[in-house]
Amino acid sequence: MEYVSRVPGPPLDGLIYDLYYLEGTPPYSRLMLPAAPAPLLIVNLGAPFLIRAGTDGEAVEYTDGCAVTTPTRAWEFGYPTPTRSVGVHFRPWGLAPFLPMPAAELCDRPATVKQIWGQPAIAELRHRLTSADAPDEMLILLEEELVRRLRTVNGLDIVRHLSSAIAETGGAVPISDLGVAARASGTYLAKRFKEVIGVTPKRLARSYRFTATVLAINVAAPIDWGDVAAGAGYFDQAHFTHEFREFTGLTPTRYVELRQRFLREHPNHALDGWPLPAA
Repeated sequence: MEYVSRVPGPPLDGLIYDLYYLEGTPPYSRLMLPAAPAPLLIVNLGAPFLIRAGTDGEAVEYTDGCAVTTPTRAWEFGYPTPTRSVGVHFRPWGLAPFLPMPAAELCDRPATVKQIWGQPAIAELRHRLTSADAPDEMLILLEEELVRRLRTVNGLDIVRHLSSAIAETGGAVPISDLGVAARASGTYLAKRFKEVIGVTPKRLARSYRFTATVLAINVAAPIDWGDVAAGAGYFDQAHFTHEFREFTGLTPTRYVELRQRFLREHPNHALDGWPLPAA
């Protein structure tokens, strides 16, 4: 697959990790993505793709693309073959300034781009993107569109500050300490976090802790899951296993099997990282 990435300049750099272009044949037709603190916007330029939020329910077709806030459980993404799209990897608080609704309304309920920006706007954007000469030009167009749509969000600064503190500690910072430092009540912070990120500070911290723990696992070496759980601060291995299933839809053993399969079948693939074969 062809993958081109671009880091945006100010003012988007405080909201976005990168913008990307993706084209080609996916490693698998269906990928499972764990519940990581990683909001995402995709503008689809090819055939429709399918999203199934959680492990239950039916997959839903998305033609023009989608917006996904921080999920609370694993979700399944079905690529067409071939696939073509541009997208945005947001910081946890970064998607909110481009949404017409609170982020919590999209938690585990991905929206189409039409739902957030309207049919005329997305049709015009897709036309400009497909008329561009190269991926780099497409990403510049996408960045310009995002700058144009940037709006002020109440509570964004405090959520960004506290979310950064959560991220820096890998989710280990006591949430009560954040409230004291910010001179804000837990109720106020929970409300603002749900509006901007889609989940509470406590839930975001759990997501960071789990993500940091799993990304540190070397699937090529023997794993002592008791040591992994203890090192991450979980009460016991059973608690860790329960959270593992909640965030990935998999047991730890099954996760390792699928990671090993991905690395074996598609070494150094553009999509390597979190995605796993869904079947």
